Amino acid sequence: MSRVEELWERLVRAALRRERTGIDAYGRPFTSIAGNVPSSLANNRDIDEILIAADEIQDEDPNVSRILCEHAYSLAQNLDPNSEGRGVLQFKTGLMSVIKQKLAKREVGNIDRSQDIARLQEFYKLYREKNNVDKLREEEMKLRESGAFSGNLGELERKTVKRKRVFATLKVLGTVLEQLTKEIPDELQRMMESDAAMTEDLIAYNIIPLDGPTLTNAIVGLPEVRAAVSALKYCTGLPTLPADFSIPATRDADMLDFLHYIFGFQKGNVSNQREHIVNLLANEQSQLRIPEETEPKLDEAAVQKVFLKSLDNYIKWCTYLGIQPVWSDLEAVSKEKRLLFVSLNFLIWGEAANIRFLPECLCYIFHHMVREMDEILRQQNLEPAHSCNSENGVSFLDQVISPLYEIVAAEAANNDNGRASHSSWRNYDDFNEYFWSLHCFELSWPWRKSSPFFQKPTRRSKNMLASGRSQRQGKTSFVEHRTFLHLYHSFHRLWIFLAMMFQGLTIIAFNNGDLNAKTLREVLSLGPTFVVMKFFESVLDIVMMYGAYSTTRRLAVSRIFLRFLWFSIASVFLCFLYVKALQEESKPNSKSVIFRLYVIVVGIYAGVQFFISFFMRIPACHRLTNQCDRWPLIRFAKWMRQERYYVGRGMYESTTDFIKYMFFWLIVLSGKFSFAYFLQIRPLVKPTRTIVGLTSIKYSWHDFVSENNHNALTVASLWAPVVAIYLLDIHVFYTIISAVWGFLLGARDRLGEIRSLEALHTLFEQFPGAFVDTLHVPLPNRTRRSSYSQDVEKNKVDAARFAPFWNEIIKNLREEDYITNLEMELLLMPKYFGNLPLVQWPLFLLASKIFLAKDIAVESTQSRDSHDELWERISRDDYMKYAVQECYHVIKLILIKILDDEGRMWVERIYEDINVSIERKSIHVDFDLSKLPLVISRVTALMGLLKEVETPEYEKGAVQAVQDLYDVVRYDFLSTNIRDYYETWNALSKARTEGRLFAKLKWPKDAELKAQVKRLFSLLTIKDSASNVPRNLEARRRLEFFTNSLFMEMPVAKPVREMLSFSVFTPYYSETVLYSKAELQEKNEDGISILFYLQKIYPDEWKNFLARIGRDENTPDSELLRNPNDTLELRFWVSYRGQTLARTVRGMMYYRKALMLQTYLERITSEDLEAAVSSNDATDTRGFELSPEARAQADLKFTYVVTCRIYGKQKEEQKPEAADIALLMQRNEALRVAFIDEVENLKDGISHKEFYSKLVKADINGKDKEIYSIKLPGNPKLGEGKPENQNHAIIFTRGNAVQTIDMNQDNYFEEALKMRNLLEEFHRHHGIRFPTILGVREHVFTGSVSSLALFMSNQESSFVTLGQRVLANPLKVRMHYGHPDVFDRVFHITRGGISKASRVINISEDIYSGFNSTLRQGNITHHEYIQVGKGRDVGLNQIALFEGKVAGGNGEQVLSRDVYRLGQLLDFFRMMSFYFTTVGFYFCTMLTVLTVYVFLYGKAYLALSGVGEDIQVQAQITKNTALSAALNTQFLFQIGIFTAVPMVLGFILEQGFFRAIVSFVTMQFQLCTVFFTFSLGTRTHYFGRTILHGGARYQATGRGFVVRHIKFSENYRIYSRSHFVKGFEVVLLLIVYLAYGYNEGGALSYLLLTISSWFMALSWLFAPYLFNPSGFEWQKVVEDFKDWTNWLLYRGGIGVKGAESWEAWWDEELAHIRTLGGRIAETILSLRFFIFQYGIVYKLHVQGTNTSLTVYGLSWMVLAVLIILFKVFTFSQKMSVNFQLLLRFIQGLSFLVALAGLVIAVVLTDLSLPDVFACILAFVPTGWGILSIAAAWKPYVKKLGLWKSIRSLGRLYDAGMGMLIFIPVAFVSWFPFVSTFQTRLMFNQAFSRGLEISLILAGNNPNS
Repeated sequence: MSRVEELWERLVRAALRRERTGIDAYGRPFTSIAGNVPSSLANNRDIDEILIAADEIQDEDPNVSRILCEHAYSLAQNLDPNSEGRGVLQFKTGLMSVIKQKLAKREVGNIDRSQDIARLQEFYKLYREKNNVDKLREEEMKLRESGAFSGNLGELERKTVKRKRVFATLKVLGTVLEQLTKEIPDELQRMMESDAAMTEDLIAYNIIPLDGPTLTNAIVGLPEVRAAVSALKYCTGLPTLPADFSIPATRDADMLDFLHYIFGFQKGNVSNQREHIVNLLANEQSQLRIPEETEPKLDEAAVQKVFLKSLDNYIKWCTYLGIQPVWSDLEAVSKEKRLLFVSLNFLIWGEAANIRFLPECLCYIFHHMVREMDEILRQQNLEPAHSCNSENGVSFLDQVISPLYEIVAAEAANNDNGRASHSSWRNYDDFNEYFWSLHCFELSWPWRKSSPFFQKPTRRSKNMLASGRSQRQGKTSFVEHRTFLHLYHSFHRLWIFLAMMFQGLTIIAFNNGDLNAKTLREVLSLGPTFVVMKFFESVLDIVMMYGAYSTTRRLAVSRIFLRFLWFSIASVFLCFLYVKALQEESKPNSKSVIFRLYVIVVGIYAGVQFFISFFMRIPACHRLTNQCDRWPLIRFAKWMRQERYYVGRGMYESTTDFIKYMFFWLIVLSGKFSFAYFLQIRPLVKPTRTIVGLTSIKYSWHDFVSENNHNALTVASLWAPVVAIYLLDIHVFYTIISAVWGFLLGARDRLGEIRSLEALHTLFEQFPGAFVDTLHVPLPNRTRRSSYSQDVEKNKVDAARFAPFWNEIIKNLREEDYITNLEMELLLMPKYFGNLPLVQWPLFLLASKIFLAKDIAVESTQSRDSHDELWERISRDDYMKYAVQECYHVIKLILIKILDDEGRMWVERIYEDINVSIERKSIHVDFDLSKLPLVISRVTALMGLLKEVETPEYEKGAVQAVQDLYDVVRYDFLSTNIRDYYETWNALSKARTEGRLFAKLKWPKDAELKAQVKRLFSLLTIKDSASNVPRNLEARRRLEFFTNSLFMEMPVAKPVREMLSFSVFTPYYSETVLYSKAELQEKNEDGISILFYLQKIYPDEWKNFLARIGRDENTPDSELLRNPNDTLELRFWVSYRGQTLARTVRGMMYYRKALMLQTYLERITSEDLEAAVSSNDATDTRGFELSPEARAQADLKFTYVVTCRIYGKQKEEQKPEAADIALLMQRNEALRVAFIDEVENLKDGISHKEFYSKLVKADINGKDKEIYSIKLPGNPKLGEGKPENQNHAIIFTRGNAVQTIDMNQDNYFEEALKMRNLLEEFHRHHGIRFPTILGVREHVFTGSVSSLALFMSNQESSFVTLGQRVLANPLKVRMHYGHPDVFDRVFHITRGGISKASRVINISEDIYSGFNSTLRQGNITHHEYIQVGKGRDVGLNQIALFEGKVAGGNGEQVLSRDVYRLGQLLDFFRMMSFYFTTVGFYFCTMLTVLTVYVFLYGKAYLALSGVGEDIQVQAQITKNTALSAALNTQFLFQIGIFTAVPMVLGFILEQGFFRAIVSFVTMQFQLCTVFFTFSLGTRTHYFGRTILHGGARYQATGRGFVVRHIKFSENYRIYSRSHFVKGFEVVLLLIVYLAYGYNEGGALSYLLLTISSWFMALSWLFAPYLFNPSGFEWQKVVEDFKDWTNWLLYRGGIGVKGAESWEAWWDEELAHIRTLGGRIAETILSLRFFIFQYGIVYKLHVQGTNTSLTVYGLSWMVLAVLIILFKVFTFSQKMSVNFQLLLRFIQGLSFLVALAGLVIAVVLTDLSLPDVFACILAFVPTGWGILSIAAAWKPYVKKLGLWKSIRSLGRLYDAGMGMLIFIPVAFVSWFPFVSTFQTRLMFNQAFSRGLEISLILAGNNPNS
């Protein structure tokens, strides 16, 4: 056993040494196993605390330390006697070994354990005395009170830490004593109670310490918090709680205790919601007024607002179902009762776990629980509620939530990890929508578990067919069938509109544009088209509902069938009428009765439809029809027209908004249809008529369809590309118009006005006024100024308010290493002296201005300029004028402060003379300005001495300098007649002669005067212009954006106390938290480390970093890495430049810093403002971060929760991520981490897991302190990981709003200052509703990494700025596209949360919160005066994975109920906006690619069938305008021109025209068109594949710095099926067209027609290698080839991954084809490959002119022979040696026979060499077609025993395709300059240089 103990002890020690830097928050090394208590014991936090205390006192008294360890051991033993929990046995063993070590170290003699309690009691007293406990608090309080204004902040921090540490130890000693004995002496008992009262921050709390007393935390002293706490107190009318019900002694019982008792809520949940409700009420109260009574009371209005907001969804639910809410009269409900309802609602929500995704289910639970509570209150009999009670006690979780969770989990388990079809299992939405009908009341209360709702499905087995049914509840009201038909089903109005417009325009075109009676009659055929398409929609309604009929409301099902019946009759009737009318017209002398009847019917229907559609969009009419609902006919008509769901009601906008977006779409549609008519449809009319009329066309193959059918296929091939473009060009017009509109909106909002340093410098003096107008709380009497002196005072007040904020921004830029120390000094704005009659501007504006002014003054004496001319020349530059004025006043100020009486007299005399000269305008006469340089040199010398620390030498020098200054002024500079003041000058001269004058100086001591001396010295000595300060581009961008935003319109800022409160919420899984030391140094195969890379990318920031940590800029990395402090700083420096959690946390914590600064500076009352400016109070910001009031306000208004789902697991496994997260918590005290804790328990010998949702913060020992722990009903991950992660932790957020932030985001201090303005948007009307989501602008910060990152960054930037600007206004369809939007928190948490989580369907979880918000009558806006940083993927593979994920997500959205409902319920124009900005964008992208296919297959048909030449000669369609227009549009869309339009306009707006053009041209040179074309393929592939087969999944893209070379095989695996196969298909079609097509214009005509197709094919084939770092380096290419061949030939087997073997990869690639529908779809799509063989065999010389089917049959015989030969050559069964010889003989013989046969065929028949190549061209696609079909039907092919042959064929094809791509790459790599060019193309120049250097340095590196 001792060996085990020793090993365990060593393991523990090693682990603890590894953990972080091995020290705790006080710099003490960890020496015990504290902090490693297993999670199964973690419910008892005492153990950890006891072990920490034992560590603490080990040196003082080892015996007491041993007592504590033994007590900890006994606690662990009691908790788990059999050591069954995970890690418990090891922990106990380790602890026992620690105790034995302590025993071994004791003095000789036995231990008398009977004395342990006495020793403990004695030690308690000694420890108190030694640490002087009574004085500790007193000293800290004194320091804290002075802390705001003293520089002694470090001392305060030290005292606080010491006090907390001492009291933590005392608390543990007291707890252990109480547990060991009940007999504690009274005196000691009193001491312990008194000390316990001092440990308020040792009692775990989140923000407000409600369960403990507090002296240091000012938050509980805030009147609004006290009012909220008192409002929740146990009120009259509540039955008395039993005496044994535990309530902390430090607080009174409250309503939540009552609810806790009767419903059995968990303690953690009750504590969490208590603070949550207090926070909500306090913040609501502070927005109304601050209560000033001694006993603050909460206003009725505050309670009412929280009540209505929290229960708004419940009230709407009751109204929808037509049931009475739990109150009969809302007005009669008392304030206390309302608070009881709110508390119950939040307690239910807080413990609902995954059921939070079912908001209406929570309404149902609330409805019944309130009734139960009312019954208890009515009877005044306090007993547990019946619904939550069982033999095991009272538990809301077990009795109410667990049954629901179990059925949801059972259904989720049935989705086969997302592979099962959506229609075969119930998702969250299905469960929730069950509660949208009165049927839900069949579930009864308590739950009737025999209900079909609770019936679990039978588990799916592997071989169970997807359609297999089990006895269970079906889907609810919608079924997500996997089909493209959803696009028609959801957006049928759009397709009907486009089809009818196309039909109408085509009819007009075929009637030559004449609008006569005949044309009108034909146009009226639109009637039947409309009803037939509506009939098709009604058929889809029936089909799509299959699977949900049993559970959907009968009314909804009736509506579907009634609509089907109505459109069936209508379509038959209208078609019949129209046909009859046409027949009637053809008869002579007919009366047209039927035709008139037809027109009347169509007219009435169209009129009614238009009337309803249009007028229902006007809010007044909408309300009118709602009032008319009591008339059955109106109600029936509305119901037939639109299904009435719980969501989606009242989704109309204000009339103004409707007109705006209607006008927008009218512009788009007019452009689209003009283009369609004049350039697409009309030019095709003549060729079509000619082709239809041709009868003499000769076909070169056996034709089935066209020959006797008006050449139908030829007409189709002509029209198909045009129709495809007709369907997608609306998106093109939308893009262009929205870009222009967005540009104009941005210009109106004043975006981009400050876009250069020059503008920043020029406008700087306007910033203070603009800042006070926008970001400062409103100040009284600012506008009522008139005189010049009042204006100066106003400017001074504004500047005084602005300066502290500006300076804090600059200091943060320095801390972030964007600016140098010198730049910081130049940018800082000085503090203000009230007796200076001017504003002192930062030095960067005034630098070198004095030198210029001096030169002007000297020049003016030579050119004899007048006083006015001199001043006019100086005043041309405002800042030169300010510099002169400042020097003039500051010199006087300093001299008067440092000189004695006679000296002051001299200064006043001189200044009086100068002022008189200025008044008389005779300065050039009274003073010799040519001597001005002399005066300045003397002043400079004096200031140079005064800025140093006082010494006798300096003092002597300063006296000499003043005397020199006196002499220069007296004898050289002064020209005035001194006789006017003879006595004064005489006295001065006498004093000077006697040596008394200036003999003693008052050396500048106070900080303010020293600062003025230093500033004046800088003003007089800086010769260089500071026009390029700051130099760093990021610093410039941030300052430009911030200062520009000061002039943009934003809501008025409220004081911090009255602002809305908010949380920031970041989900994290296992991404990088902080780069480790090893990761910084790790080199890739080129010898490049992350550190080296960043040093080259950010050289200036690297130098600034070294300066900040006090290192020389040439310090080697190794030296930094040897110093632990420097290493930690270095890790943070690198992490702050990557996409890490550390960067995100730093950025978000700026919110708290900004709030603290704002609170701190708002403490000066506005009346006393001008007085404050002259003192230091208004601008002194030292210590603002330690001001108790500032901290309290910031904590009340802001919470930051990072939800690290697996943090508990990471801690247990001692992952570096856990240590880094703990480090972040230590560095940021307000940071909270939520995680899922998995606790393994043994029950009846069976191990089972329990899951807890926990919230922790850093405690004083640098460990985690658990704040709340809430048990969950089971594993919370039932759906998608990220939304489930958000859902478990959202209960720990606080406030009115929540900002969702991803962990690849950043924030800036200057932007954090605007948050309170942004939150005020929730109180502004944006249309007819208040906002529920505030969209925020993003800045993509990864653009500088590589050219790909730049493309991605620019594309993203244009969407998140210009794109979303238009979506929000005028289109009103902005959704939630990821982060950093700000949610109305209470609105969303009561409506299902901030994302949806159903498996696969909600893969793009973020956008669904936007859908949900819109459907539930929310309003989403967009604001651009504030921005948040965001990182994007930077390597091609990362980008492709990300785009694949988003495209797959959009494919899933097509199937979703949310998109269907929005498509159905939005008005026509908003529906179009919604379509083209969500799924429509991806569908149009897919159509772009399909257009190329349609065009090329059309050309291949014309070429192979032989009709191409005839038609071009006879129909003269060579100059086909329509085809050219279609192909040009497709090409421009393909290469990303329409993506670029918004980008370029965004550039112009925010960078200026010239810079925008340069940026755009640079991107073209960096081959952005290749990238956009490649992206087109990615999006098309994943969007199409997801809709057909599913398989969308979350892709972890890495988000790292991609500087590594990607291997050829890896690229091949990723892009083979999405790009390469399709690229080769396009190349094949182009070769067929080249070989057999007819082109009148020859090669040039061919090239012009096919250039877009060639460009697309080559981009798809070679872009991955073009954008691959070192992709054309010969050594790499050779290594890649070896790796690729190894991968291709490796057989694989069980457990082998796709990255290792071709066979494993091929199986993975086919895994998505699972359903019968998918197999059929793949088969149909694969049939196109057989066209090649059919066409080409008829073109062979060997068959002459024979067009019979025999020729085609013979070609299949040849193919069969080839397949047999292939099988013979690839046969490789393990046989005997003899058989191997026979096999070789057969293979050789077969080869000779085949060769001979070919030679004979060439000699004896007409078979030519070109025919052989043509055969290859024919058979290759056929083989691929066979392969694709076999792969689709894999299970059946396996049964037939043919799978090995198919796999061999597949390997052959992949080898061939790989070689075709590899050979050009290898050939290009022969030329060394290509690799250099590629590096320049991909990376910015700094890195390119660095890369070249590193390769030279690598020298003999084998990898280089």
